[in-house]
Amino acid sequence: KPMLLDIGAVWCHWCHVIDRESYENPVIAKIINEHFIAVKVDRDERPDVDSRYQSAISAISGQGGWPLTGFLMPDGKPFFGGTYFPPLDAMNRPGFRRILLAVADAYKNKKDELMRTADSLAEAVSKNEAFNGARGEFNPAVVDEQINAITQLFDIRNGGFGQAPKFPHASAVDLLLERYRQTGEKHLLAMAETTLEKMAKGGVYDQLAGGFHRYSVDERWLVPHFEKMSYDNSELLKNYLHGWQVTQNPFFKATAEGIIGWVNKWLSDQKFGGFYGSQDADYSMDDDGDYFTWSLQELRAALPEGATRVMELYYDVEAHGEMHHNPEKNVLWMARTAAEIARTLGLEERAVRQTIADGKEQMLAARLPRLTPFIDQTMYVSWNAMFVSAYFDAARVLVGSVGEDCRSFALKTMERMLSEAWSEEPGFAHRIGGPALRGSLDDQIFGVVALLDAYEATLDGKYFAAAQRTMDIVIEKYGDADGGGFFDRAADAPPMGGLEVRRKPFQDSPTPGANPAAIVVLTRMHAYTDDRKYYDWAKKTLEAFSGAAAQFGLFAATYGLAASLFAEHPVQVVITGGAGDAAALKLEEAAHGVFRLGKAVLRVTPKSSLANLPAALRVILPHLDREKAVVLVCEGMSCLPPVEDAEELRRILVRGIAGTAAG
Repeated sequence: KPMLLDIGAVWCHWCHVIDRESYENPVIAKIINEHFIAVKVDRDERPDVDSRYQSAISAISGQGGWPLTGFLMPDGKPFFGGTYFPPLDAMNRPGFRRILLAVADAYKNKKDELMRTADSLAEAVSKNEAFNGARGEFNPAVVDEQINAITQLFDIRNGGFGQAPKFPHASAVDLLLERYRQTGEKHLLAMAETTLEKMAKGGVYDQLAGGFHRYSVDERWLVPHFEKMSYDNSELLKNYLHGWQVTQNPFFKATAEGIIGWVNKWLSDQKFGGFYGSQDADYSMDDDGDYFTWSLQELRAALPEGATRVMELYYDVEAHGEMHHNPEKNVLWMARTAAEIARTLGLEERAVRQTIADGKEQMLAARLPRLTPFIDQTMYVSWNAMFVSAYFDAARVLVGSVGEDCRSFALKTMERMLSEAWSEEPGFAHRIGGPALRGSLDDQIFGVVALLDAYEATLDGKYFAAAQRTMDIVIEKYGDADGGGFFDRAADAPPMGGLEVRRKPFQDSPTPGANPAAIVVLTRMHAYTDDRKYYDWAKKTLEAFSGAAAQFGLFAATYGLAASLFAEHPVQVVITGGAGDAAALKLEEAAHGVFRLGKAVLRVTPKSSLANLPAALRVILPHLDREKAVVLVCEGMSCLPPVEDAEELRRILVRGIAGTAAG
């Protein structure tokens, strides 16, 4: 019998729909049981399985996504498939019942032809996923090509890139901000600012509780798919923190704090550490975002009489909303400013601002008793690591209790990851708790990033040792010594069967590509150790994709970030002075206030260990009076003279050592 493969996810609305309409339908279930072996895969549990079959089914049908519906030979090679199919012909899609019978007939009468299709498809997937022929000399100018591609896709009216449906592209925003720091080109900053502003004002952002939904079905960021993913919110949190650093726009800071507030309440284990995987879009099959949307009557019932008109105008709530399944329902978005509402209603702007602040709290309180979409409390290592890094970012950027709480929780989560999901061999597992699942390249690489961030936050050598050990495992077990780059599964991983292809994850889809992220890690690791091995692997990995990077454009933005860091080198900012020294704290605030890719701020007190610091710093620091608050800024084996002035430090970090020396 052929296999029927269904790959879905707990948060996926259309996965639940096909379950109810087809897999729970006795007539269709009978056809499946008679003609197929049914296999169901959770894409979050097995991203390695999902990625291979997504590649194959996309080649067949021209589209990917979830649910993935694949028809496979008994050896696991696919020969036909698609995504969601209605049970009967509808929506210009063939019905699932008809497809099942047609495939069963073809398998019975044209099996040899299907086998040839499956073999050729598996060969094509293997070639594409290994990036054969993509190798070339590394040229930093590839970043210019990617910036051009991103610029061409920029939506000048609505922000973001491309047309509907519109997804966040966090790495692209960071690349624009980093390139703006390097060149000062105002249009790069304008693209990043517009995108961040439009997303946070749109319905794709939960205006009441904080946090971003997965994507928008329209180009205006208005109507989202309502599921909220850990990986989207960790990377967007970094975006808004970086946007705040660059622009000092308080709206970006407030959005970052809104993400943190939602995550702390809903998407994390505050007692033991750890970030949950996702929140569903809906609570039942008949619901499509009802928890998050509002009718005019619901809004008026939640607010005191004097506040209703202000909030109606602020969130554009009308009798007829945007939701097709329930026309009374409105998606909340920031349609007007407080100043505009004040002019319209003849009120004082300050009073309107207070009404809006109170109204948000009252509406959120009224929303809480609603049936709440399910939260998947599974903790995936790669997603946890990404959030650990984001929380360390918040700890550096946000002054006060919010930043301190983020630092504390990031460390708590890091400790849990090390105790429950890491070992000297084979590094990180795929999840914290639950059934043991072998880790992938994503788990190792993002785990190393989080460990380096933890080391930089604490100077605790155990984090650095674990990071270095894990990176060495990646080189040994995942690395392609001949062609460069890294495969997503370890060389000693158990056979997968089916599409047993060697795959090198490269593009951002939507999490940052693991190979470009590995280049960033290797570049940072080389800066600390001066071990040529890490530099050579970073260069070799850059070269492995050099011939293909430009054509991926927007979807290779992490490669652009990696190329920028490799060409410009990481910067270490070492601040001395006793614990609690006021001058040292001022220098720390200045250092953290500048967005610069690959910048490490290391706080060294008289009692700090210097064991894992970069070589140049280990030479210089013993000769400095560490009781005195000064800053050393270093790249590689070069350091500038000690600095005591915060403004001078800011200028150095923006321009870099080379620019400062030239100036």
